[in-house]
Amino acid sequence: MKKYQFWFCTGSQDLYGDECLEHVAAHSKEIVDSLNRSGKLPFELVWKPTMITNEVIRRTFNEANNDDLCAGVITWMHTFSPAKSWILGLQEFRKPLCHFHTQYNEEIPYDSIDMDFMNENQTAHGGREYGHIVTRMGIERKVIAGYWKNDEVTARIASWMRTAVGIMESSHIRVVRFADNMRNVAVTEGDKVEAQIKFGWEIDAYPVNVLVDYVNAVSEEDVSALVDEYYSRYEIVTEGRDPEEFRQHAAVQAQIEIGMERFLKEHNYHAVVTHFGDLGGLKQLPGLAIQRLMEKGYGFGAEGDWKTAAMVRLMKIMAEGTENAKGTSFFEDYTYNFVRGKEGILQAHMLEVCPTLADGKISVREQPLSMGDREDPARLVFTAKEGHGIAVSLIDLGDRFRLIINDVDVKHTEKEMPKLPVATAFWAPQPSLETAAEAWIYAGGAHHTAFSYDLTAEQMMDWADAMGIEAVRISDGMDLRQFRNEMKWNDLFYRFNR
Repeated sequence: MKKYQFWFCTGSQDLYGDECLEHVAAHSKEIVDSLNRSGKLPFELVWKPTMITNEVIRRTFNEANNDDLCAGVITWMHTFSPAKSWILGLQEFRKPLCHFHTQYNEEIPYDSIDMDFMNENQTAHGGREYGHIVTRMGIERKVIAGYWKNDEVTARIASWMRTAVGIMESSHIRVVRFADNMRNVAVTEGDKVEAQIKFGWEIDAYPVNVLVDYVNAVSEEDVSALVDEYYSRYEIVTEGRDPEEFRQHAAVQAQIEIGMERFLKEHNYHAVVTHFGDLGGLKQLPGLAIQRLMEKGYGFGAEGDWKTAAMVRLMKIMAEGTENAKGTSFFEDYTYNFVRGKEGILQAHMLEVCPTLADGKISVREQPLSMGDREDPARLVFTAKEGHGIAVSLIDLGDRFRLIINDVDVKHTEKEMPKLPVATAFWAPQPSLETAAEAWIYAGGAHHTAFSYDLTAEQMMDWADAMGIEAVRISDGMDLRQFRNEMKWNDLFYRFNR
């Protein structure tokens, strides 16, 4: 992750004299300093001189475009700033934009307010002028209204910053596919060229035996050292298997982990896709190896699902550095619990769930896997933390992409599952299992998801807006008929706005 910054640009004009502009500059500096000192922003906010002319605005926005560390611009209209002055700058601006609709004073100074004060404090008026031109120009931006000292407002700015970084980093995501999609599966397919146009993702395919060459080149010494790390870090559960055989199977995953990571680093890939139906010379389906790579920040998608792999990577980037982070991972819907009052979906996969989600101990286990026709793979087994999260599915509808977001509440299962040797999460989707499942199916959602405790539906909706794709949300308070109508309206909008 780069050490990104965000620029704070204040709009005004020169009709009210130098003294007024001095106050404008002082106030905007104070706001920037206060927000930086709050400790709540994930990235530094950089103050820029007041923008009052077409030339200054245009030059500043183009400087932001050319600064690799600038991840976006926050604009504030302290006074009235004639919006035609912003047109050329906005036309040429190519990075995330936030309109901060605040004002320096919290309360109207009833006893002393006069026309000088009114002229100097015109956010309510200037912000609408600026907002009009951005809307007329059809420019996507985030609008945040509220008093700058309020913690809730600071939190919204911080949240948007993470979305903006996701927008910036999206164009750098590179996904490597070892083998193709699972045969005859529809939802993991998609238009990779359109994905690169929309999101900037580069999705490449390699024969799996190219990976095998990297795996086979790993030295015994490196493998042994990593297996020692496994044994020191995790609980080893042999379940009656021969201890030496168990270690040998764990060593296969260590060899895959080292070889795959070397390939990813050498070729500059940030997400990986595997498929149990095409393992070439690999001795095991990558399991523990993939789990640990996800823990390091790589994205993953199973059975050729490159869209979910890229989304996991993107969401890990957006969540990076979150205070008290609880984790982000790939998941798959498996089976329901329909008992009244205990409804939920058991989430897992054959092997590959990120250990950042783990609640308590993590064990290494080895069990037969019917798919793949290889030896029993080692995997990390754990249960996920409790808490609120979002499950996200990106699908290709043929004429457009749709992002589906479901708010979910992760809970512990009523009973343990001692015979299930995989990492799991059990979540209750909002607003209810039945309504969420119906909405998800109406929307065409996949059985794979990118899940995070640390991001919000609002952040992902903002990212989708910036990417120019459809986004729908399934959450408390939703009406299923309204949800279905929304998708019909969206269909018309995207059909006529391609």
